[in-house]
Amino acid sequence: MTTGQKGMEMYAECAVEEPLSDDQSSEDIESDQPEVERGRWSAKLDYMLSMIGYCVGLGNIWRFPYLCMRNGGGAFLIPFLFFLLAAGLPLYFMEVSLGQFTGRGCFHVWEASPIFKGIGVGMFNVLFVVTLYYNIINTWTLYYLGSSFISPLPWTGCDNEWNTPRCFHRSSIMTQRIDNDTGYDLFNASSTILQDQNTTVSSVIKASSNSTTSQEEFWFHRVLTISRGLDEVGGLNWQLTLCFLGAWLVVFLCLIKGVKSLGKVVYVTATLPYLLLAVILIKGLTLPGAVDGILFYIRPDFNKLANVQVWLEAGLQVFYSLGPGWGPLITMASYNKFRNNCYRDAVTLTFISEGTSIFGGFAIFTIVGFMAHQAGKPVDEVVQAGPGLAYLVYPEALSQLPFPNMWAVVFFVMLFTVGLDSQFATVEACMTAVSDIVPSMRRRKALLAFLTCSFFVLTGLILCTECGLYIFQLLDWYIAAFSLPVFALLECIVFGWIYGADNLSRDIEMMLGRGVPVYMRIMWCIVTPVILTLLLISTIYTYRPPMVGDYTYPLYARAIGWLVAALPLIPIPVCALHAVRKSPGNTWIQRFYSSFQPSDKWKPISARACEKYKVDNKLFRGGFKAVVLRNLLGKNS
Repeated sequence: MTTGQKGMEMYAECAVEEPLSDDQSSEDIESDQPEVERGRWSAKLDYMLSMIGYCVGLGNIWRFPYLCMRNGGGAFLIPFLFFLLAAGLPLYFMEVSLGQFTGRGCFHVWEASPIFKGIGVGMFNVLFVVTLYYNIINTWTLYYLGSSFISPLPWTGCDNEWNTPRCFHRSSIMTQRIDNDTGYDLFNASSTILQDQNTTVSSVIKASSNSTTSQEEFWFHRVLTISRGLDEVGGLNWQLTLCFLGAWLVVFLCLIKGVKSLGKVVYVTATLPYLLLAVILIKGLTLPGAVDGILFYIRPDFNKLANVQVWLEAGLQVFYSLGPGWGPLITMASYNKFRNNCYRDAVTLTFISEGTSIFGGFAIFTIVGFMAHQAGKPVDEVVQAGPGLAYLVYPEALSQLPFPNMWAVVFFVMLFTVGLDSQFATVEACMTAVSDIVPSMRRRKALLAFLTCSFFVLTGLILCTECGLYIFQLLDWYIAAFSLPVFALLECIVFGWIYGADNLSRDIEMMLGRGVPVYMRIMWCIVTPVILTLLLISTIYTYRPPMVGDYTYPLYARAIGWLVAALPLIPIPVCALHAVRKSPGNTWIQRFYSSFQPSDKWKPISARACEKYKVDNKLFRGGFKAVVLRNLLGKNS
């Protein structure tokens, strides 16, 4: 291709512009048909609520309060806020800026340095696997929600068909938790999607005695119909399967028109959890022992801050709760108008999302304090994290309140909407990745949504079998524990040093009218990469093989788990080799060097900005000092 032909191709590709906003004049109008096909948020609030719905996940409700209590109460907020400002916000701002600038998903943004395009593929692989299994959590919640309309609540009795002679019912699950005659226990296992490697992702069988509670028997024998191990697949639990189909039907209907329909649904799904949490908090404050629970939650213990593990857990909580490093932030921001103030949005959304964790903790600990009061036990013997809280502890507490069915419905509706918003984001990111590769699918959003949801329904049915919990645990343990910190670290290296924070700042200036603050540049280039490196080392150092109660996964299952862990990382070297082969140059060295340079496809989505856009390819020119001054301070030498 000649230089003239390449220039004509680039000009043709620039004929794209965002739809006219309310404050634009007629002279700003340009061709917007391609962007109409791809779609835009109908209103700014659609985007804001969708991002809040994605970032406020189940871990904010059942993980953060437990971490806060365990790691010094109110003192835990110090490392939490530090990592929020030093890693969470910078990564969040970087990703939403990239999505908004390019108007594309996680595949396209790596045109800034094609040798790293494998990261985009790896991000998609993580999204694919997480989307495959995440909706089973919503399925469990939907099952409990449906059961909440039965009076008396089915998990409060021992005379049901699923109960065993060992069943008994206590006024507090935590009374039996410290009893030596307990049949089951709550197991603290690893979780990626539910925030970090020490999260309780499943409450599982621990056959140690001759008695079990009615709540446990309902969870294990009715909801899960759990088998003895991965080798015993068993049949489909038809009731759970119906809930699984129902959960995916809701996802399909909400995404049938892409971001257009999603932007309207989140007005309910993103706001309802706050309303219901407020209702639970108000009710909880009227219960005996609630104040003790709250005081236990927020009482500062500054001595804990000397423990390195406290800081590591704060960093992991911030990183996994905001969700950078795997695509949805880039995807959601890609539907923004080009000149949207993404910096202000990033600051607002990060603090709203993490503030929800603190608010949710108050609602949770009022009930936990009440349970401790009822059991006559200290609060620390009651509190749990993860599904153990959602499906065992909290249902037991709700059954002790006046009108228990009503409060059970309120709680599980809240839990369902929180999980649903996170599912929306992962499915939409998968659909966007497909439609960016196959643009013809942009005109057939309903068909794309149907095919996507149908595929995940068929492949996810195995999670509704008797060994479904074991498969869920295996996938969740391995899929993103190692790859996400790697992706985020490479993201900082690429856009901080290779493409350069200086180039990225000028790209952002085209959208906002001003460059990136020096603070943000320093975070991107130095502080955030160091933090991510430490978190990655910590994750590797604290790794342990997955278990489900006393069940140890066989060797072949752990081998499959490591293949799952490698799935997002394998595309990085494969795509890098392909990029070098396709890059211009007469020798391999020239091609290798060219593969680090932005490709012709790297350009702003705005037509007016694209026509005059030019990347300053100064890759490591001028010496070390010049590179540092350029990227950290924006100074040329």
